[in-house]
Amino acid sequence: KVSLSRLVLLARVNGSYLKMTDRPENANDECVGTASEQAGKASACAGCPNQAACASGATKEVDPAIAVVAEKLSGVKHKILVLSGKGGVGKSTVSSQLAFTLAYQGFSVGLLDVDICGPSAPRMLGLTAAEVHQSGSGWQPIQVDLDLGPESDSMGEGGAAKEEGELLVMSVGFMLPNKDDAVIWRGPRKNGLIKQFLTDVDWGDLDYLIVDTPPGTSDEHLSIVQYLKGAGVDGALLVSTPQEVAMADVRKEINFCKKTKVPVLGVVENMASALVPLAQAHFTDPATGRDVTQEALEALAAKAPELMGLLLRSDVYPRSGSGPEGMAQQFGVPFLGSLPMCPDLTSATERGVGYIKNHPEAPASKPLKSVVDQIVQRTRGGLVGGSLST
Repeated sequence: KVSLSRLVLLARVNGSYLKMTDRPENANDECVGTASEQAGKASACAGCPNQAACASGATKEVDPAIAVVAEKLSGVKHKILVLSGKGGVGKSTVSSQLAFTLAYQGFSVGLLDVDICGPSAPRMLGLTAAEVHQSGSGWQPIQVDLDLGPESDSMGEGGAAKEEGELLVMSVGFMLPNKDDAVIWRGPRKNGLIKQFLTDVDWGDLDYLIVDTPPGTSDEHLSIVQYLKGAGVDGALLVSTPQEVAMADVRKEINFCKKTKVPVLGVVENMASALVPLAQAHFTDPATGRDVTQEALEALAAKAPELMGLLLRSDVYPRSGSGPEGMAQQFGVPFLGSLPMCPDLTSATERGVGYIKNHPEAPASKPLKSVVDQIVQRTRGGLVGGSLST
């Protein structure tokens, strides 16, 4: 079993542990970053113990770990980052269901959860009791029991039929002694763990590696992008809800992708509106607060049975302008579609099962399948930003 304490030790003894963070743990508060042209020269560098090393240019040397990661991931055909900038918009839901859906289509898929302080993958993949073990080839990711049936669309990347897909998962959540333990780490320690996930995990041959990231544009994001330079990233999937408080941060994430030269595969609007089948709705008497669901549904079924097949829609978030679709148009990146807020989707993520597999007729199934199909088309066909990538 691989423990969290062992990971910390490995991170500490790794020679490039501090370099990849772009900001050493013992740096001044106003550190400009070790890769900056002003590193070691800016006024903020005065008195910093790293000033001499930064000024000499030593910190700008290419980290040999980049080549190690490239070699380790040489069997992974496509790497996708799932980003947002804002917490609570459903990145982990989209990441986990993207992984499930690709696996149901016959692809070999890995899901890497790099949200060190808030890992969701164990719960959302139904692996809360799993533990990571080490073999001669490295740490073994946890395999999800997909229980693929004959109805699954099992086609591999070359178009050849595959008996079943595969879904492997790695997360710090598997290594916590207690699932409620807080991971209280500064950036360098988190980045050291990310490196271990990329260099020491035996991912094997995969069609897709999905990287579920935390909110923001900070240490973890810089590290994952830098470490994957040699391996190559197909692009980023950006997730947003429709209100301005979320889109403001997603716009920053789009600019982060531009600055770090990560192609944007597309924007997904999540929780665009709540859709609930009328037959599953609950009714409350506003005067008394009493639940009158049974009486209301019986009355509707008796007097207007044709309504029982309808969906109730509620726009939970106030839409800002033309929403994420308009934002995508503004930045010239693809808009892949809108996913409604659906009780069955929430239930699937809580139970750690695939939504499309278990709820094929639910409101968000077709939109989710469309998003996944577009991602497959863009990664396998080289389409990025609406045109052939160069």
